[in-house]
Amino acid sequence: MNVLVIGTGAREHALCRSLSLDPAVTALHCAPGNAGIAEVAELHQVDALDGEAVTALAKKLDAQLVVVGPEAPLVAGVADAVREAGIPVFGPSKDAAQLEGSKAFAKEIMAGAGVPTARSYVCTTPEETAEALDAFGAPYVVKDDGLAAGKGVVVTDDLDAAKAHADACERVVIEEFLDGPEVSLFAITDGETVVPLQPAQDFKRALDGDEGPNTGGMGAYSPLPWADPKLVQEVMDTVLQPTVDEMRRRGTPFSGLLYAGLAITSRGVRVIEFNARFGDPETQVVLARLKTPLAGVLLAAATGTLADLPPLRWSDEAAVTVVIASHNYPGTPRTGDPITGLDEVTAEDAPHAYVLHAGTRREGTDILSAGGRVLSVTATGETLTHARDRAYKAVSRITLDGSQHRTDIAAKAAAQS
Repeated sequence: MNVLVIGTGAREHALCRSLSLDPAVTALHCAPGNAGIAEVAELHQVDALDGEAVTALAKKLDAQLVVVGPEAPLVAGVADAVREAGIPVFGPSKDAAQLEGSKAFAKEIMAGAGVPTARSYVCTTPEETAEALDAFGAPYVVKDDGLAAGKGVVVTDDLDAAKAHADACERVVIEEFLDGPEVSLFAITDGETVVPLQPAQDFKRALDGDEGPNTGGMGAYSPLPWADPKLVQEVMDTVLQPTVDEMRRRGTPFSGLLYAGLAITSRGVRVIEFNARFGDPETQVVLARLKTPLAGVLLAAATGTLADLPPLRWSDEAAVTVVIASHNYPGTPRTGDPITGLDEVTAEDAPHAYVLHAGTRREGTDILSAGGRVLSVTATGETLTHARDRAYKAVSRITLDGSQHRTDIAAKAAAQS
């Protein structure tokens, strides 16, 4: 199988790594990719938001499967263009991707499907915002209605900060605060059949102890030893299948990766948000545990044949990912700094630990930082403690001036398991 992956981040590197290990994949391409992806796939330049350009590249490469990684190309309709050309594509249509592109649309779908979620108001004026914030009280949850690269949500006890975030957005969704731990659960679907993956938990705050500003994610782990063994089936029955059924009923079938961000509250499971693609950094740990070859699963979703597949196979091992971010992230990051120690990880820690690139570029023989989240250091082990130790040992080998990472990824869960 000839596969083309669209995107530049650690999520796409994780996808490419898994696809490169799949015997069914005979040629692997990525556009635009990054310095790490170049080690497992042939890179091509393309405007990832241009459906015609992506389609032309897929045709040129004779791709038999196109995997669209990030949310922005999906919301821009890139999957539609590829699909219209008769090429199987893993990723929802522009209309279906509004599950992530618009928080208000997602709330509408959840209401129609009877999916449990937080009570909310959609606000477009300062007066509506003030009224909604007053109705719910602190902590205030204010979400940009549109795409914001995982950083459009503010949760704060500061009323002025909540209003300021709302004022900076064209339209916001203001919600009641949901207590309890958060869980990410991905599901692959062809629009009818839904196949859940293993749950993961990510860490959105920049600093240890869940302090500091929100980020795109500073680390993740899987499995969740504290979670109810029935959680996946419950979410399948109450969230994932009803949502896919509702989308199909409305004439906008959802095919691709449906990501449910969940809160396990004192009143039961509640949906925080939907995403229309693999999450980053959860993908890194989920794919590290997947034993079933990935390409056939994605192709089945793209061609409407998921029901024909046998159950997915999973490793019993745990996986932990630690994100190394640039100086000043999640503000404007400093870029262009050299990264060293990557070869040491490969020589000393592989195959149990490895580095997935996000914001990197190659300049001659040097690898330089080129974004906010630069690397995802991922490791597996018999237990979460074992996986954590391997991940942090690998992190210690890497040098990036001014970089930052959390030291407590999966620490609490490891101590409980």
